[in-house]
Amino acid sequence: MAATSMMENVENIRKAQRADGMATIMAIGTSHPPHAIEQNNFADFYFRVTNSEDKVDLKNKFDRICRKTMIKKRYFYHNEEFLKKYPNICSFSAPSLNDRQDICVPEVPKLGKQAALKALEEWGRDKSLITHVIMCTSCGVDMPGADFQLVKLLGLNLNINRYMVYMQGCYAGGTVLRYAKDLAENNRGARVLVVCAELTIIGIRGPNETHIDNGIGNSLFGDGAAALIVGSDPIKGVEKPIFEIVSVKQRIIPDSEGVIQLHLREEGLTFHLTKDSPDLIANNIEQCLTDAFEPVGLPSDWNSLFWIPHPGGRAILDEVEAKLNLHPEKFRATRHVLWEYGNMISACVLYILDEMRKRSLAEGLATTGEGLEWGVLLGFGPGMTVETIVLHSVPI
Repeated sequence: MAATSMMENVENIRKAQRADGMATIMAIGTSHPPHAIEQNNFADFYFRVTNSEDKVDLKNKFDRICRKTMIKKRYFYHNEEFLKKYPNICSFSAPSLNDRQDICVPEVPKLGKQAALKALEEWGRDKSLITHVIMCTSCGVDMPGADFQLVKLLGLNLNINRYMVYMQGCYAGGTVLRYAKDLAENNRGARVLVVCAELTIIGIRGPNETHIDNGIGNSLFGDGAAALIVGSDPIKGVEKPIFEIVSVKQRIIPDSEGVIQLHLREEGLTFHLTKDSPDLIANNIEQCLTDAFEPVGLPSDWNSLFWIPHPGGRAILDEVEAKLNLHPEKFRATRHVLWEYGNMISACVLYILDEMRKRSLAEGLATTGEGLEWGVLLGFGPGMTVETIVLHSVPI
């Protein structure tokens, strides 16, 4: 009898600890550094700051790469005057990790703070009610980490539960949503602050004739930060849900280990890329979608969804769009963010979430997902890894 009573108590505790509803995105904030560089001028800037203007043929090739990216401009923490103080950072192989670390360790959480403050302001509740923090970046690995620094900068509770996601790359914008869903749904009353902040100075390097993939990285990546507030069971009249996080799935694409690789070395974060990534992603995308939609049921048509794919590059978007026979407007929000900001690594898909809900509001649509009920967010990155997040948009 006593044993039965104890088990009932355990079950009651388990139920009491879990939320009733699904994890919901309640607020979004974004931020970027002040220095904008037009993509059409980037080759001039890049070869000038790296003292490589004598490499005329390589510069012309790099300029052609930049102009094909479908990027208008990118934002950076650094500018030309700043980089002059760090000649080793601007070389291809000189030891420079200490300088990069000294810049990234304090500046990543500062940039993340700016996005977090915007999300907290939109949420409208006291910051003391934040119970968990997920901090994500691919630069400035340190102890105590960027999560610790962010808590101090924001003045959050010192007994907050922290989660630090380092060095996951571009797919991590999906990873943090997967973590946030687990935390929100398995901790009743939890309010999770998610922050992704990225600075490209960890990986900017001078041009090299035999490492064109390094140049491709320098033509794509930009600096930025984004923040979300995630929780279950939003309080009516107090919290405004934007998207529900319905189903999450991570998948490693078979035989893809060497396609995208980044290594932290004395010369900084090195970038290695083959031409196979667009085809590999496109050829595996339907399996990723099927896995994630299985719990809720497959849609009748991929065009019936709203789409938030990570803009790893123009070729990836083009290949996925063609493979799924998507209408051109399906990637409208993603292509806009790529055009205005470049590839901001983990923060990018959160920018696209923000862009989509703002457009939906401005156009007077029925839901935050461009008027549609169901959608999907996709993160692509090293591994190769795909994060697939099924979202349910909330009526406006």
